[in-house]
Amino acid sequence: MSSLTLNGVTVNFPFTPYDCQKDYMSKVIECLQTKSNGVLESPTGTGKTLCLLCSTLAWREHFKDTISARKIAERLGSEEMFPNTPLSSWGTAATDGDTPTYYTDVPKIIYASRTHSQLAQVINELKNTSYRPKVCVLGSREQLCINQEVMRQESNHIKVHMCRSKVSTRSCVFYNNYEEKSTDKDLVNSILDVEDLVKFGNKQRACPYYLSRSLKQQADIIFMPYNYLLDPKSRRAHNIELNGAVIIFDEAHNVEKTCEESTSFDLTPYDIASAIDAVNRLLVEQAKDVSCGDSVSGDFNVDSLNSGQNEILLNLEAAIDSYDVPSDKGITKPGSFIYELLERAQLTYSSKTAVCEALEQIIGYLSGRQYGLVSYSFLYNMLLDLGYLTCSVVHYVMYLWHRESHFPSFLLNLVNWSLYISLHPVGNILSYWCFSPGFSMQDLVSQGVRCIILTSGTLSPLSSFTSEMRIEFKVSLENSHVIDRDQIFVSVIDRGPDGVHLSSAFDRRFVPENMASLANLSRVVPHGLLVFFPSFPLMEKTLEFWRAKGHADRIETVKPIFVEPKGKGTFTEVMDGYYSKVNDPASKGGTFFAVCRGKASEGLDFANTFGRGVIITGLPFPPRMDPRVILKMQFLDEMIRKNTSKLKYLSGQQWYKQQAFRAVNQAIGRVIRHREDYGAIFLCDQRFKNSDARAQLPSWVRPYVRLYDGFGNVVRDVSQFFRVAQKMVGSILMINCSMNHCPAVITKKQTVLCRQKPPNIGPDSESCDTLSLPDTRSSGFASCSYSQSSNTQKANRLSTLSLQHDKRMDDEMRGGKRKIRLVQEQDSRAKTFLAEMKKSLSQVTFECIVQALQTYKKSDNLDALLTKTTVLSEDANTHSLLRGLYQFVRAHHKQRFDEKCQELTGQGCGYKPDHSLTKDKKTALKLGTSNCTQLNTQQLNKGGPHLNHTVLSCYSGSAPKSEVHAAFLADVKKALGAEKSAQLFQAIYSYKKTDNYENLVTTVVSLFTERDEDFNLLVRFGVFIRPHHKKQYKDMLDSLVGQSDSAADVPALSEDLQRHGKDNAMHSIIV
Repeated sequence: MSSLTLNGVTVNFPFTPYDCQKDYMSKVIECLQTKSNGVLESPTGTGKTLCLLCSTLAWREHFKDTISARKIAERLGSEEMFPNTPLSSWGTAATDGDTPTYYTDVPKIIYASRTHSQLAQVINELKNTSYRPKVCVLGSREQLCINQEVMRQESNHIKVHMCRSKVSTRSCVFYNNYEEKSTDKDLVNSILDVEDLVKFGNKQRACPYYLSRSLKQQADIIFMPYNYLLDPKSRRAHNIELNGAVIIFDEAHNVEKTCEESTSFDLTPYDIASAIDAVNRLLVEQAKDVSCGDSVSGDFNVDSLNSGQNEILLNLEAAIDSYDVPSDKGITKPGSFIYELLERAQLTYSSKTAVCEALEQIIGYLSGRQYGLVSYSFLYNMLLDLGYLTCSVVHYVMYLWHRESHFPSFLLNLVNWSLYISLHPVGNILSYWCFSPGFSMQDLVSQGVRCIILTSGTLSPLSSFTSEMRIEFKVSLENSHVIDRDQIFVSVIDRGPDGVHLSSAFDRRFVPENMASLANLSRVVPHGLLVFFPSFPLMEKTLEFWRAKGHADRIETVKPIFVEPKGKGTFTEVMDGYYSKVNDPASKGGTFFAVCRGKASEGLDFANTFGRGVIITGLPFPPRMDPRVILKMQFLDEMIRKNTSKLKYLSGQQWYKQQAFRAVNQAIGRVIRHREDYGAIFLCDQRFKNSDARAQLPSWVRPYVRLYDGFGNVVRDVSQFFRVAQKMVGSILMINCSMNHCPAVITKKQTVLCRQKPPNIGPDSESCDTLSLPDTRSSGFASCSYSQSSNTQKANRLSTLSLQHDKRMDDEMRGGKRKIRLVQEQDSRAKTFLAEMKKSLSQVTFECIVQALQTYKKSDNLDALLTKTTVLSEDANTHSLLRGLYQFVRAHHKQRFDEKCQELTGQGCGYKPDHSLTKDKKTALKLGTSNCTQLNTQQLNKGGPHLNHTVLSCYSGSAPKSEVHAAFLADVKKALGAEKSAQLFQAIYSYKKTDNYENLVTTVVSLFTERDEDFNLLVRFGVFIRPHHKKQYKDMLDSLVGQSDSAADVPALSEDLQRHGKDNAMHSIIV
């Protein structure tokens, strides 16, 4: 546990915080101390939730301590209890200066997030802190009710009213027990989420819903979904007191939408018709009861039905249908017009109370029946809303529109329904839409809250976001990330391998060439790849095109495709299939196709190998012809024209662009989820080359954006990026794993929920619940591998195409399995050695040795390593540990290290000359001795025509040069065609003249990755790469192939010989 002081407040944090975490907590405390609203953006993976909880609760404790200090000062008068620490030094900022403050004035913290599942993660983070506040989590009956009779009801409205009925008659045993159990210590002193509360209620046979309401009274921090705050009806229903409270909206990128939707409604012909039918059915039932001599229910007054309810509903229906709405567009009216419409139905402000009381009585009576309740509840809530919104019509637009109605078949059996259908086959829909999210925010401020903090990982662009909220934000932050430059790769790709410009613009999105180019990007990312489309129709159309043209088959060969479903039913199953495929060590990963603003882009965690790359296939603008989008843009433009204040409004066009980029930023945030994670971001739309477009990206992404003109350069750079990232991050995680006794198997769920260690390895390190894992297939650590899911067959079934290629993939990989096992054995020995060394040395010495190895890996400085490890030579018991470091020393240093060990310990490390050979040299030596006849050195020195045959024998066994080149030439021309073949030959010729490797590889990769079947030509092309570029080329191929061996491992002959043979080869091809 680490303690630090920020703005005079002592904050207890689970580990030593990063600088960006300190900055974030300082801003939170600034908001709380100065009563200022704040908008704080901090990327996913920076520990935003943990910082928010620790800083807020630390400030609250400081607030209480300051009250205590004041009370002590009042008792002592002018004396000091602590002479060395005068009470004046305790500060007054927390308690608002000289204002008299009492313990009852300590602000409550209201912590709101989008969903209960997100709140459960927040509560889990709270449990990892040292703070133990009194906690309450609010939920609906849908989530908290445990009465099976109530829960069997289909409609949520019926559940609510049945519950109320049972509570009023005390016929619910769980409700009857809740008061007795509300003071239970296990309940009051524990930090419980919704699931925990339900478990407690079932165990104690007490109602969780009413237990949560009782906990709210004494709670220090209250958790709730943020629609509970933003919807005035929900706020009243849950009796949420806001005066003096601190309001926190986490995951606030959705607040704007929720603000508008919570105060909007659509009134359909079905709503009115079913309400009318419900009244008629009730009248029939009451008439039967009277005719049979039965007494009418005491809790229901027939007069309430005869007091004009039907007449009001019929008048309302007639008023809405009186407008002749064109079929192709609707009628737009200002927000105030709805009151004129309601007045025609005898619904006025003066009659509202009586009508609402009558509706409420009818709703109570309908709660035990299966008809009419939903519609009446809707009408009742609509009238409450309209009464509440009387002074705010400027934020609204009324829209009348027309569509063909599709009613449930069971309604045809209702009384007079067939007559209604014949008389009213179609009706108008009345929509009352709020277009100012700032209205809800201003309403919260008017309740006397202390401050409002909006925070998320993706709020950019902040200026447009805050202008929509219509309240002042004095504190703002666009935080940096905790990752280093080597852990993120961001590229703007404006054209595919075939040179076609990429764009999702309306006139380009369904162009076949555009869709075909996107299919070529799957190979460049290892393991899990996320592909986000602007909309479901575009994704479906693209997939349909790929299947027809065979692109989908080629993607499936590399990474099986999983597609986000539209409905919620199969989403979890598809996600599990994707996770299983990525976890499967026999596969090369998986591809997950999703939609911006869809479920996969909203809060799902694709950490580590589950999300090594994300491809944005275009800008997801809202549908331009949607009436709500059109009216929103018109509303904003109108507000600008009418604006006479200093407040700045967004224009309709600015809002339209903002919606697209905020969706992009949310999708980008699915990758790089913690300190040791890394990934690539591909922005595949030529519009991202515009500087204005890039300015809308998150601040932590903008510095790393690279612009590319050719696809080949992207492949080259991203393969280099992943190679470096895997080595750097993998080595750190390996050492972390060995130091913390990493379990042999860690599940996907643990990986998703884990928190990361800070880079400093020592006593102050964070004690994480589970360890984040390296890419096991790249680092080879069998002991730190992901568990292979037992659902592999399910993963295969869930892929969009049948995975019959799996057997073929297994056959292809069989040749590399032996080598993989060897690498795993070597890495297992390394881990065992590190664990043994940790047991033998003190903690400080072990950390010093580990740090020296990390430094050596980065700097390649053997002298520094020897200096740091000489401590092992001072004791004969640790000599073997010094010699054991030989396995970590690079080939070109092994001889020198062996000699040093011989000098210091009297025993060497078993050095042999071949230990100094690099991997490439060993491969070349092996190929040279097995495939080449011995060359006469005299002939080599003299040169001569015989060299062509000898050189090519080294490259291709016994095949003569002319046959190899003729075969390659024929394959190239057949695969690429005359025009692209000429482009390749020109690139080879330029390489011969200029030795410019970058230009050559750009052209070669662009040509040979356009089609999957041409990839073998890229591998075979390694024969033309000069020795000093051979390692670069081989590394690029390794990244693309996904294994450590490739056909680029050719003999590294002398440069003169290589150049001579290559010149002849180039000549034969170009000619």
